[in-house]
Amino acid sequence: MSPVQRFAVLGAGSWGTAFAKVLADAGRDVVLWARRPQVADAVVTRQCNPDYLPGVVLPSTLRATTDAPAALHGADAVVFAVPSQTLRDNLGAWRGDLPDGATLVSLAKGVELGSLKRMSEVVAEVAGVSTSRVAAVSGPNLAREIAAGQPTATVIACTDHDRAIALQHACVTGYFRPYTNTDVVGCELGGACKNVMALACGMAAGLGFGDNTLATLITRGLAETARLGAALGADEMTFAGLAGLGDLVATCASPLSRNRSFGERLGRGDTLERAQQGTHGQVAEGVKSCTSIRALAAQHSVEVPITDGVHRVCHEGESPRDMAAELLGRAHKPE
Repeated sequence: MSPVQRFAVLGAGSWGTAFAKVLADAGRDVVLWARRPQVADAVVTRQCNPDYLPGVVLPSTLRATTDAPAALHGADAVVFAVPSQTLRDNLGAWRGDLPDGATLVSLAKGVELGSLKRMSEVVAEVAGVSTSRVAAVSGPNLAREIAAGQPTATVIACTDHDRAIALQHACVTGYFRPYTNTDVVGCELGGACKNVMALACGMAAGLGFGDNTLATLITRGLAETARLGAALGADEMTFAGLAGLGDLVATCASPLSRNRSFGERLGRGDTLERAQQGTHGQVAEGVKSCTSIRALAAQHSVEVPITDGVHRVCHEGESPRDMAAELLGRAHKPE
């Protein structure tokens, strides 16, 4: 596999911008596509993205544009950094400009409503490419901390191990350590499910519950995710790694997590609409993913009580307190 030098990052939200910064810091040629001209202009003229990463100074080598075909021209790898439920429509618009042979990389963490496909499956289907050309990035990767240069690790998952290694070499920095994995199913499922578990943990915090409750939800949430992963053919050991437990702990415990913060507002009594207003336009992926993950689990006859409870709170009007009572009232059984 040839070295990956030129990247197009499509999506200038917090994670897309932070990942573009990683790539630029790693010495790669990076073009960041932004939907709004003012965001692209800020990146180019002021080396910042104040809407999503206020106070972060971006590398002077990082370029930005609102012209997607220009961003894509000549790219060795294309990184999709848009919300999971908008990926299909966005990719449909970009498909004709994707460079031949480029590695396609998903940063989105979710399961698509309706199709119940993981993001790499959506990319392969819409782009009309083999799944071996599609990689997913997942791990304990809170954008604000990465943009600040704080140490973290991640997983680059691809069924083509040589392609994963090429991407790994392309994004190594002194603060960002990538590992590789060929278990795309497990890595993507861990990334999608952790958003739902973070909503549950946020609800618990909003209700005033403490660390014992948080640890219980994280642990049982991991078991729930691993059960579903096993049914889908994932390696259960993946869920003990960075894309499983690592991502789960970071997202469930940190106030920087949109899903955790969103759940906390629900736990305090906010409606879904009021909680959404507090996200400042950023997406809490778990609000929609809880529905698609619940449907995927039902399709494979897997019990997912936490996911089911989060869905009821977000979409059926159940209160977080009633959800907690239902989880505690479930039949007793061995761990």
